[in-house]
Amino acid sequence: MTLEELVAVTRGRLAARQRRVVPPGPLIAAAVLLPIVDRGEPYVLFAKRTERVGHHKGQISFPGGVVDAQDATFLDAALRECEEEIALPRRHVEPLGVLDDTETFATQFVITPFVGLVREPVAWQPDGQEIEKVIEVPFAALVDAGNFRIETWERDGAPREVYFFEYESDTIWGATARILKHYLDLVTGPR
Repeated sequence: MTLEELVAVTRGRLAARQRRVVPPGPLIAAAVLLPIVDRGEPYVLFAKRTERVGHHKGQISFPGGVVDAQDATFLDAALRECEEEIALPRRHVEPLGVLDDTETFATQFVITPFVGLVREPVAWQPDGQEIEKVIEVPFAALVDAGNFRIETWERDGAPREVYFFEYESDTIWGATARILKHYLDLVTGPR
């Protein structure tokens, strides 16, 4: 799929559906950006977290974080965090839509994931405190079935499917992989 095809499908399918919203409650509100980066073909950007952060140490995630009181919207929170974590200027992000809210089971967050297009070249600058490095993965590698697996884990006495995406030496799993799988299913599913 070309970048322009992916952008059009993403925009259209996100606008045409009712998204799942978790009502406010005990979970900590967070917002992330699933950035599609223009590299002549679509790439998806991830951030590898440092071992010093409070949650999800060393894991690969989408850039973003906790929604603060000063954030006007959840999208503002995601864009603010992207600037702070990896130096992605908000003016370089073209929002395409929002995916379903996703809960984390172990750490008690509810994540609102936004999809955004980054056409302008950006010199990624991981902050070193929260983010160790930026990882760009070709969209084609993410939809390659050979890079994806499902394991069944037990949590609170119930079996749960856990998704894993492999790219080079990196493993994307947990809530990030659930968000990613939901997005990939949405844009590659039947029209």
